[in-house]
Amino acid sequence: MMNYNVNITNARKNLYKLTDMVIDNGVVVNITTKHGNAVLISADEYNSLLETLYLSENAEYKKTLIDGKEEKIEDLIDEKDIKW
Repeated sequence: MMNYNVNITNARKNLYKLTDMVIDNGVVVNITTKHGNAVLISADEYNSLLETLYLSENAEYKKTLIDGKEEKIEDLIDEKDIKW
């Protein structure tokens, strides 16, 4: 993921271009101001972050992920052997 830094004045001037960069290339735009900083990300990236936070708060799901990570790859079933 690439980061791009810009001050608020230039961000205002180039909002359309910055938005395209964020959506098309997954760039994270850091916008600096005198009062603090802001970040411009795509809606897809934002939704992904929210889903990650939601899932990490779910103790049961978190345990499933940890258990899956610890499972030996030799013990897994090959996808081609699963009858859908």
